[in-house]
Amino acid sequence: MEHDVLGRDGQPSRASRQRAIPTDQLYCSLSTGHGYPISWTLPRPFWIPDATCTTRPPAVTSNGAKTGRTRLCYHADSMHEPPAFQATTLGSTYSDINRLPVQVLLENVRSLYNVGSFFRTADAVRAEQILLAGITPTPDDPRISKTALGAERTMPWSRCQDAIAAVNLARVAGREVVAIETSLRAVDLFDWQPRFPVCVLFGHEVDGISGPLLEQCDVHVRIPTLGLKQSINVATAGGVVLYELLRKYRQLCARV
Repeated sequence: MEHDVLGRDGQPSRASRQRAIPTDQLYCSLSTGHGYPISWTLPRPFWIPDATCTTRPPAVTSNGAKTGRTRLCYHADSMHEPPAFQATTLGSTYSDINRLPVQVLLENVRSLYNVGSFFRTADAVRAEQILLAGITPTPDDPRISKTALGAERTMPWSRCQDAIAAVNLARVAGREVVAIETSLRAVDLFDWQPRFPVCVLFGHEVDGISGPLLEQCDVHVRIPTLGLKQSINVATAGGVVLYELLRKYRQLCARV
């Protein structure tokens, strides 16, 4: 692989793949022989060991970041580029998954930052859609981008005035409606066998899913908690559940 040393003000040698934009995020883009970059977010300043530079000395960018032979540049996120994980052999196990057949409904999730985290995680697993009900804020509030980091622009979402009506529509569309909630009839997350496609519900940070909506769900699923608090943050719960769904859906695709 051939890499270039570039800072914020440098010119990428493969400019056709990169489009400079003003942003608060610094991305490291590693050009590969596969024809597209692998990208990940870096803190600033970020130091790359001198050992990574074999043909030229490290450069210091205008923001104080020290670079080796790895290109540091800004680029625009684009849904038209192949997902970065596909550049690795490990990504081949997900090649059959275009979209995870999961719809996420957030009822009365109050925190902007929790909602932003849901967007980022849902985008990471390529979920189909996020539904925002009750007092749940929408991406119209720019503060969501603090944790969504752009996922609010790439993840399909819609506002639903009536959560029960949205659940009924999901059921008519053939989705299993699942509440992530601890109840007397809840099954353990790791024992649960989802019937894809699914609509998975998360509720208020303190009060959980409302009683009337909970009664409309086909299945209640609880996340095991072994500590004294017996609870976890709702956005953290979303990450746990969505990645467990991705794991189980990958297994399902492998058996087909």
